[in-house]
Amino acid sequence: MNRNSSVWSTEVPQAPDDAPATPTIDWNDIRENRKKYEELKWKDLPPLKKNFYTEAASVSTLTPEEVREWRMENNNIFVDDIKEEGEKRPIPNPCRTFLEAFELYPEIMENIERVGFIKPTPIQSQAWPVLLSGEDLIAIAQTGTGKTLAYLLPGFIHMDGQPVPRAERGGPGMLVLTPTRELALQIETECNKYRYKGYKSICIYGGGDRRGQINLVKSGVDIVIATPGRLNDLQMNELINLHSVTYLVLDEADRMLDMGFEPQILKILLDIRPDRQTVLTSATWPTGVRRLGKSYLKNPMMVYVGTLDLAAVNTVEQTLLIVQEEEKKMYVFDFIRNMQSQDKVLVFVGKKIIADDLSSDMCLQGIAVQCLHGDREQSAREEALRDFKEGMLHKT
Repeated sequence: MNRNSSVWSTEVPQAPDDAPATPTIDWNDIRENRKKYEELKWKDLPPLKKNFYTEAASVSTLTPEEVREWRMENNNIFVDDIKEEGEKRPIPNPCRTFLEAFELYPEIMENIERVGFIKPTPIQSQAWPVLLSGEDLIAIAQTGTGKTLAYLLPGFIHMDGQPVPRAERGGPGMLVLTPTRELALQIETECNKYRYKGYKSICIYGGGDRRGQINLVKSGVDIVIATPGRLNDLQMNELINLHSVTYLVLDEADRMLDMGFEPQILKILLDIRPDRQTVLTSATWPTGVRRLGKSYLKNPMMVYVGTLDLAAVNTVEQTLLIVQEEEKKMYVFDFIRNMQSQDKVLVFVGKKIIADDLSSDMCLQGIAVQCLHGDREQSAREEALRDFKEGMLHKT
């Protein structure tokens, strides 16, 4: 038998003579007519309402001098209309109390009173009148200043006021994009704490139960809180409808860009109606965030608390100690041994393997510790955070 013989034909496959020619894509035509294609895509959009603000009498009677003094006394709030063309819009006066912002929304007021908040934070006071008026907003403030509640409560009111009935929207009305699983879960907790009109929220993130998340989306949700990677996965597989989103939040945009999520964000935004209301929050104002804000927000107003420069929080005492590499572990252990029983400590390291090694060494020393990094299972990460919040351990 000829070893070179084969059951397979040596003839080169030929396309049939009547095969249709493969159409060529004219990319230049697509680029030149981008706006026309976008208009065709969104030509049958259902109606959208954005303005739900009625200024309280106590707010409208504030003089410019009173407003200026109040902003300066409340962490030096600055507000600007960054619309590039046309006449600048008047900046809304701040709502100094919850009642000034939500007097017409008793269910919101009941939730606030139930939680026990006394007064709005500076970012909330100035963001609420802007968002309730239907304007896009860029909110720059340090972490922990109340930005989540600043966009959630107007978002609830926005969804409830839409002309399209809830049952006919075919998908979520609010989308919150956020950089990490832990932050997504934290925002979902806030959503549930201020539950409004029975709105259902879901948290979509990588490392979670993908099939379970898909089933929850298909069962019908009003608010989606998601990390860009997992949401882009569901979007590309047509497992979620984003055309129904009318209120979009890009939360901690600086961190999302630092983590390399910009391509996923841009793909997601292609499927969200262009006349939506958009909120962008950030702790800093770098070039990438400015580009994102300019491209995907329409004539936004900016509210920032303090300064646009990244600076240390002046309410925290910081001590800088410079030591040799081989001395670091000794100093960490000495610091922990001198802590009070109720104290907690976060130790940040440069590599995941160092976090594992350091936490192992602490366990051998009898120190209650948890290790948290991206290679750990999501359930282990959530357990570590829960233990730390409940004061059950020192954590690295």
